[in-house]
Amino acid sequence: MDLRIFTEPQQGASYDDQLAVARHAEDAGFDAFFRSDHFLAMGVDGEPGPSDSWVTLAGLARETTRIRLGTLVSSATFRHPALLAVSVAQVDQMSGGRVELGLGTGWYEAEHRAFGLPFGTVGERFDRFEEQLQIVQGLWNSDGPFDFVGEHYQLSANPALTRPVQSPLPIIIGGGGAKKTPRLAATYAHEFNRGFSSVADTAASFDRVRAASEATGSELVLSVAHPICVGRDEAELTRRAEAIGRDLDDLRANAIAGTPDEVVARIGEFAEIGATRFYLQVLDLADLDHLDLVASEVAPQLG
Repeated sequence: MDLRIFTEPQQGASYDDQLAVARHAEDAGFDAFFRSDHFLAMGVDGEPGPSDSWVTLAGLARETTRIRLGTLVSSATFRHPALLAVSVAQVDQMSGGRVELGLGTGWYEAEHRAFGLPFGTVGERFDRFEEQLQIVQGLWNSDGPFDFVGEHYQLSANPALTRPVQSPLPIIIGGGGAKKTPRLAATYAHEFNRGFSSVADTAASFDRVRAASEATGSELVLSVAHPICVGRDEAELTRRAEAIGRDLDDLRANAIAGTPDEVVARIGEFAEIGATRFYLQVLDLADLDHLDLVASEVAPQLG
C-alpha cells in the first residue's frame, strides 16, 4: 500500500508550514505530498491566507528530492487549461519528473463567488472538465501546432512546447458520480480516487470504474483518501482529535482513527476491495510527530 500525505492548506498554512510537512514526509519515507487546491477556508478564518497550489508545488519541487508532488484535486474552474498545462509541465521539469495532476470539476460555490470565478451548472462543469482534460493531454502529446475547438475553449496553432519530464504524466480523477466520472477516469486518467466514503460506497465506485476501464482497455490505480488520527493510547488520540476540532468517535466511524493496529485494520478494509494507494489527510500540520508515528508503526505493517 502506497501511503501519501494529503494536506488542506486553505484551512490555515503558510508555505513554510507546507514545506516542513513535505520535507518531513519525505524523510519519513512517505510516497508523496499532496495538497488541496482551494482559495477559501471552510469553517475557520484561514489565516495566514490561501496559497496557490501550483506556485507552492513549484517551490517544493526545488526543496525536495524524492517525494512525489501533486494536487487532490485542482479545479477545472480555476485556470485556463492551456496555462494549466504549461504550469504543471514546468513544475514537473523543476522536480525532475515527480508531479501528478489531480483534476476535478470544482464544487465549492462560495469560493467561486468570493473570487469572482464562473461556477455554472453541474453539467456545464463536467463539460468544461472534459475539455480541459483533452487540452492538457493534447498539449503534452502533440507533435506540432495544437488546435482545439470546443464549447468552452478554443486554441489555434498552439506550439505545445512546454512538455513534462514524465510521459505520460499521471492524471488523477476522483468522485462518486455513477456515469460521467467512471467514463472520464477510464478515458483520461491513470488513477481513480474515491475520498471520504464508506468501504461499501468506495467498492461500488471501484466496480463502476473497472467496468468503464474494460471498455477503454485502461488499467487504473485505485486509491482512497480519508482523514487520519493515530495515537498510541486513548489520551494521545483524544488530544489529536481535539487539536483538529473533530469528535474521536466520529473519526473512528467515518475516517481512519485509532491505535496503529486499529488503523492498519481499517486501511486493510479498503485494500480488500482493491485500493493500492491511500491519501492520509493530515489536518494538524504542526504535529510532525504524528507523521513519525504513522511511518514507524503503521506503514511497516502494510508492506
